[in-house]
Amino acid sequence: MITRKEVNERMSRIVEYNNTVYLAGIVSDDKTLDIKGQAQRVFEIAEQRLKEIGSNKDCILRAEIFVKDIYRDFSAFNEAWDFWVSKENPPARACVEANMASAETLVEIIFTAVKVK
Repeated sequence: MITRKEVNERMSRIVEYNNTVYLAGIVSDDKTLDIKGQAQRVFEIAEQRLKEIGSNKDCILRAEIFVKDIYRDFSAFNEAWDFWVSKENPPARACVEANMASAETLVEIIFTAVKVK
């Protein structure tokens, strides 16, 4: 059975299937922040969504990271990531440069996780 949460006509922000949780791309709700600030907001939003479905950051399997300017922001993003990510259970990850839906968005992350039993 597939469970969808925070659904609108375009997408579901959370999809759960067979104990695996797929989060739609998350961006900061405060676009005035620098890359570290936007990354921190993304992490906070991700933790809220994971908690909502009975998971947490230790259960993240994969992170797909999109950075607007990888040459300018990769190092600073990694500082924020390294501070936040589970040291005992780091996920598989990819980080690439990408154009964003808004000029002010500096980072977007897609997470896949498992539910805590």
